[in-house]
Amino acid sequence: MVIAYIDGGSRGNPGPAGYGVRIEDEEGALVAELNGFIGVATNNAAEYEGLLAALRYAAGHAHRSVCIRSDSELLVRQMRGEYRVKHPGLRRLHDQARDVLGRLDRVVFEHVPRERNTEADRLVNAALDAATGSPARRR
Repeated sequence: MVIAYIDGGSRGNPGPAGYGVRIEDEEGALVAELNGFIGVATNNAAEYEGLLAALRYAAGHAHRSVCIRSDSELLVRQMRGEYRVKHPGLRRLHDQARDVLGRLDRVVFEHVPRERNTEADRLVNAALDAATGSPARRR
């Protein structure tokens, strides 16, 4: 099983947004780092883009079991089916994530405190810095 630490954020909400993903093996060794700028979006949409990047990476690299770790309680609870997805934009992203889940054998969703998600956060800020030319941090 690989572990994917995911994060997303925007500078403003909505505002310039991006995601970051750090994928590790079970021993904590780095497998891959992914990040990207997604344009103007909300924090929640950026979180889902991070999830999609992690799931697509896993499916495309024959990783059949994935543990997703996110500091977004909303995303984790929505993906576990504990919360409904009410926002139409998030509904579309949630449906895309569910489609990719069908290509994997096992996916576990875990909520982690922000302090345990610093590498994914670093990747988000790197994507935003590169796209906006500004080192301002997101909140």
